[in-house]
Amino acid sequence: MTPIDTPRVLIVGAGLAAHYAALRLAPHPVLMISPEPLGSGASSAWAQGGVAAAMDPADSAEAHARDTVRAGAGTVDAQVARTVTAEARAHILDLTGLGTPFDRTAEGGYVLSREAAHSFARVVRVRGDQAGAEIMQALTAQVRAAPHVQVLEGVMATGLVIEDGRVRGIEAARCAQGLTQSVKLRGAAVLLAGGGSGGLYALTTNPPRIRGQVLGMAARAGAVIADAEFVQFHPTAIAGGLDPAPLATEALRGEGAALIDREGARFMPAAHPDAELAPRDIVARAVFAQTQAGMAPALDTRSVLGPRLLTEFPAVAAACRALGIDPVTQPIPVAAAAHYHMGGIATDEAGASTLPGLWACGEVASTGLHGANRLASNGLLEALVYGRRAADAIAQGLVAGDAQPVGLPDLAPVPDPDPALVARLRQAMTEGAGVIRDAAGLRHTLDTIASVEEAQPDCAALLNMTATATLIAAAALAREESRGAHFRADHPEARAAGERSFFTLAQALEIRALARKDSA
Repeated sequence: MTPIDTPRVLIVGAGLAAHYAALRLAPHPVLMISPEPLGSGASSAWAQGGVAAAMDPADSAEAHARDTVRAGAGTVDAQVARTVTAEARAHILDLTGLGTPFDRTAEGGYVLSREAAHSFARVVRVRGDQAGAEIMQALTAQVRAAPHVQVLEGVMATGLVIEDGRVRGIEAARCAQGLTQSVKLRGAAVLLAGGGSGGLYALTTNPPRIRGQVLGMAARAGAVIADAEFVQFHPTAIAGGLDPAPLATEALRGEGAALIDREGARFMPAAHPDAELAPRDIVARAVFAQTQAGMAPALDTRSVLGPRLLTEFPAVAAACRALGIDPVTQPIPVAAAAHYHMGGIATDEAGASTLPGLWACGEVASTGLHGANRLASNGLLEALVYGRRAADAIAQGLVAGDAQPVGLPDLAPVPDPDPALVARLRQAMTEGAGVIRDAAGLRHTLDTIASVEEAQPDCAALLNMTATATLIAAAALAREESRGAHFRADHPEARAAGERSFFTLAQALEIRALARKDSA
């Protein structure tokens, strides 16, 4: 099929990073690729906590950077942490100017929440737990009105177009009513902002389509992937059998909510001096251990919030209501669920990947900010900072001009990823590459991933998922220590020095092949 050429910058994704970059690129023409209606299928819209920024005069960007480095368990790039936190305040003011209705005090200041591993209350929020949804609503309105931005909804990227050693575009397919064949779109530049990988796990808080496909297609094209083993598990997903699992925001623990077992006893004070506000990896492992022991962990908001929860945290209240839980009179059952991927496409300070012509920002990228354990509410901040940086770097190589709208031709249907294979993949990741790992489980997971690939070898969407799953499990097998969110039961101690990991898919496949040989 003849490629479609356009002078537009191609942005894959429709979350906070994609929106922010698209607006920043004005007046250069942009084409956004979104599988769902704009603003509805991205993890950003589901984010409850808010954006971390030192907005209180008593706080500082330097303190925010120190907390980021400390939470990251020895693998945060300290310079990245300093520069990102230094920009945070400006982005809050920018979002305010774009119409985000942040919670304000009677004096006009920002209402600030404290979340785990922060030394200060510095999470700027909207209506308690509505930050992601409200920020996205404000930005989506701006993108819809922007004359330089075209959005193709119901379309997903399935691969990258590389010509003469440079990324020239993407392969895109319709997906609204089942997957179709792909068509090549060549543009002025390609920015990947397509979210994380949490949906590769059977228990996750991520939207249904967020299953590592965008990271996987970059890896299949040869991009270097950093820190793939570091997957953050949120300790307070609401346990009720829903897929994905609703989230009980960390801000509840910031308000004083306690984690209790089935007998009503708190278990976090014995696990860490900061108890419920310990770093996420520690809380997640404690919750996971309670679940494994049959102790039915739960979050108790009754004494600290009571009826206030219903109005101050409407998303949590709605999730509880859907599951028949009354949080005013009952503890909220919780479980540790895959939530955020610290790993991703390795980028430099401007969001450029190791492939010429390709940039990445948001959760799909790995900038060095999060290290082995992301500090709460730094995810949206990173999306803002690198969305702007990537847009500015791309714009430097563009010539201003108009562009005609892009239309996709009629495309023949192709088989979707087999749901049974996807379910098998997700279960294998949860069992072998989940909260607690060991070599035997990781080898078995890699073997299962390979078997899933072999069962449907011509499905690009599935191959993108298995590429990312392979990188996570292979990097976890290679890291023979426990650090941050990566915990090895067979190597429970951390090495003296923390180092980031960098793998290509080819290297990960070599590890997978050896693991299968060892398991045979």
